[in-house]
Amino acid sequence: MMTVGDAEGQRLAALLRTGLGAIPDPMFDRFAALVRTVLGVPVALVSLVDAERQFFPGAYGLGEPWQRRRQTPLSHSFCKHVVETAKPLIVTDAREDPRVRGNLAIEDLGVVGYAGMPVLDADGRVLGSLCAIDHEPRQWTEQQTALLADLAAACSDSLQLRIASYHAEQQRQVASEGQGRAHLVAERSRLLLRASAALGAAASSDDVVETVRNLVIGSLDPAYVGVSWLEAGGTIQLASGRLLPGHLADRWAHYGGDVRTPSGLAARTGRTVILRDLAAVAEQTPDALDTFAEMKWQAAVSVPLPGVHGPIGSLTFCWRQPYSPDEAEQAVLTALSGYVAQALLRATEYDDRRTAAETMQKALLSPLPELDHVRMTARYVPAGRSDLVGGDWYDAVRIDDTRMAVVIGDVAGHGVTAAATMGHYRSMLRTLLVDRYDYPSALLQRFERAVKALGVEGIATALVAYLTAEPDGGHTLTWASAGHLPPTVVLPDGTVTQLALGGPLLGALRGVTRRTHTRRLPAGSRLVLYTDGLIETRTCPIDDGIDCLHRVLTDNPGAGLDELADLLMEITPLGEREDDASVLLIDTLD
Repeated sequence: MMTVGDAEGQRLAALLRTGLGAIPDPMFDRFAALVRTVLGVPVALVSLVDAERQFFPGAYGLGEPWQRRRQTPLSHSFCKHVVETAKPLIVTDAREDPRVRGNLAIEDLGVVGYAGMPVLDADGRVLGSLCAIDHEPRQWTEQQTALLADLAAACSDSLQLRIASYHAEQQRQVASEGQGRAHLVAERSRLLLRASAALGAAASSDDVVETVRNLVIGSLDPAYVGVSWLEAGGTIQLASGRLLPGHLADRWAHYGGDVRTPSGLAARTGRTVILRDLAAVAEQTPDALDTFAEMKWQAAVSVPLPGVHGPIGSLTFCWRQPYSPDEAEQAVLTALSGYVAQALLRATEYDDRRTAAETMQKALLSPLPELDHVRMTARYVPAGRSDLVGGDWYDAVRIDDTRMAVVIGDVAGHGVTAAATMGHYRSMLRTLLVDRYDYPSALLQRFERAVKALGVEGIATALVAYLTAEPDGGHTLTWASAGHLPPTVVLPDGTVTQLALGGPLLGALRGVTRRTHTRRLPAGSRLVLYTDGLIETRTCPIDDGIDCLHRVLTDNPGAGLDELADLLMEITPLGEREDDASVLLIDTLD
């Protein structure tokens, strides 16, 4: 008969075979981050308990020095109770709970609310706990503890993979059953590891669905992967309709709480729905039976997507043959649904930010006026996906029937701060332009005085020009530049000319005298104004970029304004662009 001492010795030996210690492990850090997100707690841990200490290969939210040390003595361990009893430990207020109220973690780590689930090896030995911690009293719901238990099962699978790998290195012969178990655990753990990395890069609901489909090919291998949102009032919105025939996508785009489907049932109840065959589909989700018959599906599993305040939707898999996931597969699906939920929330937040940023940028870049004597088009892109807005701007203002003012500028930096400064500069220049006609150089000097008086700060380049239609059909261009790239002109015969350089940057020097330039443009000329982000990178100096721009203009003499604008925006590929980029094209007419 095995004694208590023998059992503890075997447990500690199994713990050693994990190869884990008081250092961060990417897989278990992800489990901790997932628990923290889906349960809405400040701290989450994967805690392993040996004879003298507990250590944290997975930790998220611990204060210092504990986050750095990744371990505490057992005097600070709630998780030791999980190991000793081999049962979950749920604590509402540790200061009042007789099981833990003397524990030093209450004072030193701020542990008040605690929920811990056993983390097991393949033989059922409890090696530690997957736990959620709150600094305030916490009433843990049944749904939260069930979700934590599912995540602990998936965490146990990953831990068993570590032990199986260690065992394979130490012993050359493994029983076939053990090999199969190690292979399955390895496959599931690799799936979750790939999922945590791949879903982190998904930027839209479509990206999330496509990523999950690619992840499960060759493992779960379903015929269909679906993602649905749970909206107010229990309405379900299908986010993966593009994977269905058009009439089915339309049918299931939105449906109410009285319609029984696998996705709706999982989202509304917060529990995993397992439909092993068509009989189960007919019994539990009869409204979906016709769709299953049409798509030749015979089984489905739908897992709720966890959110802080309850399910936000569901992740659904359908197969063309009867299918019944085992407990380990269910744990993997639960963990996968957590990754998917995080990815969808990030994608939604990004979409909201992008929409707000695009609205802001469009408000700052007003539509170009329609005039009889010119045609215009413009393009703008921010420096990168994370910025969404930037400091570049262009503008065109009708002064009268024959004259218009054009502006192009670039505030140093990018992102919201640069965009805010740009908004100030653009508005002030617009006011000065319509206040009265002035030489461009004098207008820039008035602008600099106004900027200084109003306390607006920011280094920028800008070019201000007037384009005046003459009675003989040509145009006169008068302009002044504050450190901006010189305009480029394409004459009617195709000759490409770079106009005069400008003076110092706006805000760089005081008492600057600026100069107005004048150039006669025959009818049919093309004026090109742009910012340096269009042509310059760390590996492409600005002179080389200007040469490239001139080649595009020379090689496309018959291109329309929109076509040419698109070609110019491709001079620097999107992945290599390091700054905001703008271009304003103007064709003079008879």
